[in-house]
Amino acid sequence: MEKKHKNRLVATFTRMLEYKSVYVMNIPDEYSYMDPELVEELKDVVGNILK
Repeated sequence: MEKKHKNRLVATFTRMLEYKSVYVMNIPDEYSYMDPELVEELKDVVGNILK
């Protein structure tokens, strides 16, 4: 998700997201489905968020 996606979510679902965390991973939307590079990048980024 990029910052623009988070902004859209917050604008549309403000009350539902009030006490929830939404993380921007800054991963560009240029990968194909299940691209091995994307999978690795997601593992790294999500792993850092969950630590």
